[in-house]
Parts: sequence; structure tokens; C-alpha cells
Amino acid sequence: MSATSKFTAITYRVDAGTGIARLTLNRPDRLNSFTEVMHAEIRQVLDALDADLAVRVLVLSGAGRAFCAGQDLNDRPVTGSDEPPDLAATIEKNYKPLVLRLQNMPVPTLCAVNGIAAGAGASLVLACDIVVAARSASFLQAFSKIGLIPDTGGSWFLPQRVGMARAIGLAMLADKLPAEKAAAWGLIWDCVDDAELAPTIERIAAQLASAPTRALVRTRQAMRAGVNNRLETQLDLERDMMLELGRSDDYREGVAAFVGRRTPTFTDR
Repeated sequence: MSATSKFTAITYRVDAGTGIARLTLNRPDRLNSFTEVMHAEIRQVLDALDADLAVRVLVLSGAGRAFCAGQDLNDRPVTGSDEPPDLAATIEKNYKPLVLRLQNMPVPTLCAVNGIAAGAGASLVLACDIVVAARSASFLQAFSKIGLIPDTGGSWFLPQRVGMARAIGLAMLADKLPAEKAAAWGLIWDCVDDAELAPTIERIAAQLASAPTRALVRTRQAMRAGVNNRLETQLDLERDMMLELGRSDDYREGVAAFVGRRTPTFTDR
């Protein structure tokens, strides 16, 4: 896959000099809602990213005035005369693998939310490591409006991020959550003025791209494991990861740079 590849529902490019990969949902006329084509193209991109050792961070964003409005219901029309759609098959084929891929990326993931993130789009945001939203952006758990439950990991992410009372309220009432309140509640990392979203994302992406990638990924894995682990189990996990990382080139480089009072150059992934 080339540094800049052509698709119909997304755009994808890799900045070779920085190691920053940029995946943009690109159906602005439909608020970047998901289709089968979009899912297939995302899978292709993530496969390529896994194999591209030059990539050190993935930035996920949406084109136009929205981040993602969730599933495009026109892509799977439902009428009274139609056979009911198999939503379980859709989740098994598309949404479950997408969430798991993002949760297990070999590089850190950074999400830029420029507008509405609704339904599966709101849950997709939460599968990323760090999320920054524009002040005009908002989050909407829209599932109850069409007789469904939060999917794409929403029923798992929401209670962990904001607590059970707020999670159930967001899901049942389907009220928009402004970005500023989302940050205050701990749903996302930060909310910035609209004009500052792009430069903030660039700054964080550059910081992550120059950081020790393997250590960042292990940090994600350790913290997510800690949600369910007993303390002793978590201490054992920390021990094992520290053994691995302590033998890495990045650890040696980090220590040498610290002692030498210079900027480190990390290369592990």
C-alpha cells in the first residue's frame, strides 16, 4: 500500500518522515456513517498498518462536519415487508473485529473528534487510546431511539469511563453529551477550541510517534488488564512486562539519552 492510497469511503496516508498514519472516514455527505464498503476498506488499511513497521501512531478522524454518525441505515434497509436484518452477523463481521483491532493495535491510536459522534461512531471513539474533541463536537448514544442497545463496545466502555449511573442515563435517554462535559466526565482525554483541534492533534501525534512505541502499547495492555485483575496478578503482569522492556533497545536508548542529557531516538515496535 502506498504512502497515500485511494479508497471510496475513507482516506489513508502515511507520513514516512514522522511515522504518523492518518485514517479519515470520508463520507461527509452521509456524516461518515458506516457501510460495508467502509468496513472493508478500514480492514484493508489496518492490515497494511500491522505490516508497516515505519508506522508509529495512528490518527483517526472524520471528514466534513461530523466524526461518524454510526451505521448508515440505508446500507441495510428495513421495511415491514423485508426479512429482518441479522444484526448479530453485522456485528460479528464488522464491528466486533474493528473494536478488537483498535484495542490491540501495535501502535498508539489518537482520535480527533471534529463533530457529532453518534451510535457506533460514539463507541468507536472509545476504542482509541487518546481522544481529543473540538468544543463544538458531541457524543450521542442513539441506539435506544431505534430499539437497540449500545454496541461496538459501548456497553463495556461507557460504565468504565463515566460510571454506571451516567452510562445508563446516556444510553437510555439518548441525549447529546457536549464535548466539554465529556472531557469533564472522563469520557475523553481533552476538549479544545475548534480552531485548536488540528494543531493539538498534530502535537500529540508527533509526541506519540517519537515515543517508545512498544512501551506505549504495553502500557495500554497493562492498564486494560488491570480492570479485571487482582492486585497480585497485576503485579505479576507488571513484572513480566518490565522484564521484556528492560531488555529492549528503547530502554537502553532512553537511559543513555537521559544520562547524556540528549533527546532519545526510539526505534522498537
